[in-house]
Amino acid sequence: FERKKRKKIKKSGKRLTIHKLLFFQIKHTMPQQQQRFFFRNTTTNNFILISTMMFLASATRRVLSFTTPSVLMKRSIHNSGAFRSTLSMSAKPGQAEVVLVGCGAPNRGMGWYHGIQMLEGRCPSAALDYIVEPWFLGAGADSEQGKDFAEWQSEVEKSYETKFVKSLEELPKPDAPRLALISGRTADNPRLLTESIAMGCKCIYLEKPGAPTVIELDQMSKEAKEAGVEVLMGYNKNVCKYVAKTREFAATKPGSVVTFVSNNAYENTPESLGECFERNAEGMLKNMAIHELALLASFYDVTVDNIESVTADKEFSSLQTLPGPSGKERTDFDKIKFTIKTKTGQTVSVQADRCGGTDSYATVSSPEGEELFRYYMPDEEDKANVKALETKYPTAMPYFFTQDPDYVTVKERVAKHTFDGSPAEGIATIGVAVDTLKVAEYLTPILQVQLK
Repeated sequence: FERKKRKKIKKSGKRLTIHKLLFFQIKHTMPQQQQRFFFRNTTTNNFILISTMMFLASATRRVLSFTTPSVLMKRSIHNSGAFRSTLSMSAKPGQAEVVLVGCGAPNRGMGWYHGIQMLEGRCPSAALDYIVEPWFLGAGADSEQGKDFAEWQSEVEKSYETKFVKSLEELPKPDAPRLALISGRTADNPRLLTESIAMGCKCIYLEKPGAPTVIELDQMSKEAKEAGVEVLMGYNKNVCKYVAKTREFAATKPGSVVTFVSNNAYENTPESLGECFERNAEGMLKNMAIHELALLASFYDVTVDNIESVTADKEFSSLQTLPGPSGKERTDFDKIKFTIKTKTGQTVSVQADRCGGTDSYATVSSPEGEELFRYYMPDEEDKANVKALETKYPTAMPYFFTQDPDYVTVKERVAKHTFDGSPAEGIATIGVAVDTLKVAEYLTPILQVQLK
């Protein structure tokens, strides 16, 4: 066979080089048993044809290895098969590679707004490389919100290097320190944290309350600690201007009482509140008011063991049982106000109203109840930003805009901490979140009984 081949290739100098190289390719890539069969049964013309095809296939694979997106390649680069190959990502020097887990619907999901802020470059240390959205890239794709998501996805993919995937398992190996921002359904968070750790995340930003129960959140904390992964919480009010100003003033008035007030802008109708109850099935104290409880745990020494008494304001508060879109009824507070006294002598109040508007604020009152100080979020300085955002995103949830600067602050501090280890000042840890969730679970049945 080789003698015949040499006679043939001597007639063409060009064939000599190409087919000699291809001959060695066969010799070095094909098992010996297959080589013997191949050389025994292949004519010279067939050899030329087959070897040329092998050359083209090899060349094509090499080109594709540099030009094909990761969603098409599916080639493992890790012995465990946990990661997939990909192009270089968009994270630049000085940036953490961010994976947004649970984007949610455009204009409604908190994850979506986190994504918008990072895409707009407002968090310099964060590069939004991946968006993981199981629902709208899966079973919810044909819903109306799913169609809106697909349209937004198309716009993002045209303008940015961000990639959309259905699950964390589709992620490639990290190219930079990886941060997972988990903003999905609370019930899914334990699983999502486990998957984020498996996919090489150095740090995890976990949205409130972190998990449905204290037991689950505590287990998540232990799991992350064993893996050497830090978990920080998205309690943005810990870094809010109005909180800092209120605490500064209260420190000058011994014996004063601070009240933290949180408002949302849901319509005060059974349909709107029923949808709210269903979508936030963990309940108000584990959802909307959890930020205020985190403030109490962080700054006022409020823990289950240190609570002496809790008293609901029955005149203000309201407890309702309403059906959601699924038809299932849920009981929750649509507004609540209560005062906690601690065993160490502190007194602090919380007020939350699903239909109270867009502003949050805090007050400082004398022991006799006279209001001495009030500071709003947003303040006059921030209202211009709120107006601009309302114009830019007219159908988005209004509370996104009032807390907009604080969302940026938390993400930037966590992203920078992920990249270079800088202290994430003021950011709550998962340990604080466990204490906060314990307080929420402790208070909910007590307040429900007081309001019935």
